[in-house]
Amino acid sequence: MEKQHIYITRKIPNELLQPYQEQFHFSMWEKESEPVPREVLLEKVEHVAGILCLLTDQIDEEVFNKAKHLQLVANMAVGYDNIDVEAAKARQVVVTNTPDVLTETTADLTFALLMATARRIVEANEFIKKDEWKDWSPFLLAGSDIHHQTIGIVGMGRIGEAVARRAKGFGMNILYYNRSRKMEAEQELDATYVSFEKLLTEADFVVCLTPLTSDTHQIFNKQAFEKMKQSAIFINASRGMTMDEQALYEALKAGEIKAAGLDVFATEPIRASHPLLELDNVVCLPHIGSASVATRENMIKLCLENLSSYFKGHGAKTPVE
Repeated sequence: MEKQHIYITRKIPNELLQPYQEQFHFSMWEKESEPVPREVLLEKVEHVAGILCLLTDQIDEEVFNKAKHLQLVANMAVGYDNIDVEAAKARQVVVTNTPDVLTETTADLTFALLMATARRIVEANEFIKKDEWKDWSPFLLAGSDIHHQTIGIVGMGRIGEAVARRAKGFGMNILYYNRSRKMEAEQELDATYVSFEKLLTEADFVVCLTPLTSDTHQIFNKQAFEKMKQSAIFINASRGMTMDEQALYEALKAGEIKAAGLDVFATEPIRASHPLLELDNVVCLPHIGSASVATRENMIKLCLENLSSYFKGHGAKTPVE
């Protein structure tokens, strides 16, 4: 069988590629911490049959027009809003993602972000580092309880359900809003399906885990934040464009909501001058939801398994719809 050419848009460990060396010719961008420049990407994909890319790589009409021999794009993420799926379909290019392998890890991070924001963990750490801890007082860095509070999960997919399981362990009341009801999740987790508006008005913690679509683009806007409790905490571990960052900033600044924990932003990476970083009641992370060593390796392995299975004639393992 003729070896297919695969381009990888970021440096990954050679030991992960080794099992596939007899099947593929690999080339890759040799920097781990810098994205491949657009002009390099367009040049490198011209003769490849497959691309293994990251969510930061825009695989759009221009790329597909250059990649005349392209058959499969393996995206190292669950979400695939960085890929023009319609353009791929028009050219019969298969697009795959990495579901399941990152579910529990991302849920861990989401709940850790919720806890850190609620209990002001980062702020407390900085308090000591700045040598400001001079005494103890009854309300020193007092935060919000998590146990037995109401969590509202927007987007009850695999990760949403995993976060709900963690919330159940804290005795939380679980509300969720999703494009369709999840009866099994309701029975297993004692979760209650509600409208988006009811979730906003009743939840103590509003957690965004929805995919980015035309329907969810800036679903968290000025009106949404106005509906939340003044004591509510907003957590976003999905995609940055699901929220209006300016509206969030204004809601936090005005005290319309209590705090926010964010792992995602509209434009990434953000700089230290980003307005949200001015606020003490915001915890910001650099999009590390799935960032454990084991999970990131499993994501890469699934991308490679998709490529291998497809080119062996067995079909991709996890094609997107």
